[in-house]
Formats: sequence, structure tokens, C-alpha cells
Amino acid sequence: MSNVAVLDSLTRRMNAMFSLYEDALSSMDTSHVNHFEREGVLPIAFSLFHYVNMHDASFMLLTGTPPIWNDDWQARVGVGVNDHGKHRTVDEMVHQRIGDLGAFVEYMRAVFGRTSAWLKDLDPAALDRVVITRPFPPQIASTFSARVAGEPGLRSEEHTSELQSPCNLVCRLLLEKK
Repeated sequence: MSNVAVLDSLTRRMNAMFSLYEDALSSMDTSHVNHFEREGVLPIAFSLFHYVNMHDASFMLLTGTPPIWNDDWQARVGVGVNDHGKHRTVDEMVHQRIGDLGAFVEYMRAVFGRTSAWLKDLDPAALDRVVITRPFPPQIASTFSARVAGEPGLRSEEHTSELQSPCNLVCRLLLEKK
């Protein structure tokens, strides 16, 4: 598959994912996002902040651009635990809350908008710089990204008539930063 097709597919998929977050948040208010169901169950606030904040931080690995999240955003959004939670326990992150949902949505849109703009301006030839093919090196093979990459040779067009970027894509810069 050509890099142009891969980049087009990636861009469409990212934009579809971003729209799912927008749609979900349009039907929620702060009480929904921060709802405490029971011990051991993370609130929606955790999932929202974790994904967007990890996306924000990961952008730096691709571009060298620092994350958007900083003390000013923390003051505006007011998350209960100022951490994406990747290295914390459920017991620690069960207390995650979002203080100002409107400010969080602004942050989310800034993160997703920055990625969309970067993809729009990305030269398809640059994908060769950020793609790692199988077999993955050890420091990549154990990551979540490698686990969800799918089996070699699977293609979604068999089911959706849509091009899927190769299932072996993982950011080369993750490896370079390790």
C-alpha cells in the first residue's frame, strides 16, 4: 500500500475517533463524567483524561513539540489527579475527576486539532521515518501498541471496503526515545 493511501486512511481514522469523543461528550455533563459507580471502577473522567493526555504527550515523540498540558491547563480543567495514570494503580486513579468539563473539551479539541493539522501537513514520505515493521524489536514488542497492531496481513477492506494502514505500524520514534 502506498504511503499516500496509508496517510489518508490514518487521517480519516483519527478524525473518526476524534468525532466519537465529541459525540460522547456532547451527551454528558460533569456529573456523568465524574460519576462514582463503586470501588475499583474508574470514572469516565479517568478514561477521557488518560486518553487525551497520553495522546498529547505522545505527540512529542512524533514531532518534538512539547505537550499542550501544563499548569495553566491544570488550573483551568482542575483534574483531581494531575497525572494520566499510566503508572498508577486503580486505587489511586479511582479519584480522578474533571472540575471544568468545558475547559477539558477545549483542551481535548486543542490536542486533537494539533494532530489533525500535523497529519494534514505531513509528507507521505515521512511515514517511513515513523513506522516500524514486524518483527518488532523487544522494547516495542511488549507495548500496548504492538499488542493491538493485529496479525500480519489482516486488511479491513475485506469487511469495510476501506483501506487500513498496515497492521504493523508502530511509531519508530518510540523506539528511538527508549
